[in-house]
Amino acid sequence: MASSIRVRAVQNGDVTSLKALVRHPMDSGFVKDSEGNVIPAHFIKVLSISHKGKDVVVANWGPAVSKDPFLECRFKGAKKGDELTISWIDNKGESDTTTATIA
Repeated sequence: MASSIRVRAVQNGDVTSLKALVRHPMDSGFVKDSEGNVIPAHFIKVLSISHKGKDVVVANWGPAVSKDPFLECRFKGAKKGDELTISWIDNKGESDTTTATIA
């Protein structure tokens, strides 16, 4: 199965710029379907980005984040060719992880 995370990481000087798009429904639990039934909550709780085993970003998300969230961040301490690990876990215990090489 293909990853739900699409990532691009680019080195510019001493700063790494990362852009990630996560495919996830991010249902709040407050929306109703066409028949009036509440759609159960299903959202990402934690998204993390790590470099060489150390977290560089940890985002605690909730039901207010929109469907298919996009994240952009910058950090120092990495170099071209290094690998980053991006992972998330949601309120139903589902998760995904992918790696990206810094270009």
